[in-house]
Amino acid sequence: MLSTRPPATLATALALLGLLASPVAVAATTDDPRGMTARVAACTACHGKDGRATPGGYFPRIAGKPAGYLFHQLVNFRDGRRQYRPMTHLLDHLSDDYLREIAEHFAALEVPYPPPVTPGLAAPVLAQGRALVLKGDAARDIPACVRCHGDAMTGVAPAIPGLLGLPRDYLNAQLGAWQTGQRHAAAPDCMAKITAKLTSTDITAVAAWLAAQPVPVPSKAVERSALAQPLPMDCGGVQ
Repeated sequence: MLSTRPPATLATALALLGLLASPVAVAATTDDPRGMTARVAACTACHGKDGRATPGGYFPRIAGKPAGYLFHQLVNFRDGRRQYRPMTHLLDHLSDDYLREIAEHFAALEVPYPPPVTPGLAAPVLAQGRALVLKGDAARDIPACVRCHGDAMTGVAPAIPGLLGLPRDYLNAQLGAWQTGQRHAAAPDCMAKITAKLTSTDITAVAAWLAAQPVPVPSKAVERSALAQPLPMDCGGVQ
């Protein structure tokens, strides 16, 4: 079953709304001259210390993700292409410049990943997920995930995210959200086109296999020039 609903209560994050929404003077230190740790406290209330999250939770890791990707997602939440009311409330009145500053802060963080969680699914299901991630399905015109997200699946700068180190529930929910029209990206929305061709079993398999993989070192996104082939389709959200 596809679930696109995260936990309902974010009292802690909402209590910090004023702190995030107002880029006013905050305590600064030598290690944090812009006071960003305090300014993004509403983010880390859900996404974990330094934005590292955990593999067993709903909220994804944002530390170390490409800055372009993080910026696009912040804008998408603010402008309604992604639907999650607490995020929209947090970001509603923030400028592009301030959202870009938040994105660059988290993109620059390098914190360790926890070990992956054992998936607990049958081997044939995991094999199906592995095949879709690494090879795709030519008969259904489904490109391999690695064609866009990189052979190591750590993402491609400036705006394609890594797929490893994310909770299975989060991956499952986001693929489901694209499939049901609850999540959108800038046109042409390539993920919407791809997920429309996936079955619920495909999504379960892909999410479970990805969540079970260790994150390589280094874990940073590669440059577009490192891709062996051009992107398999136009995708507005990665420009």
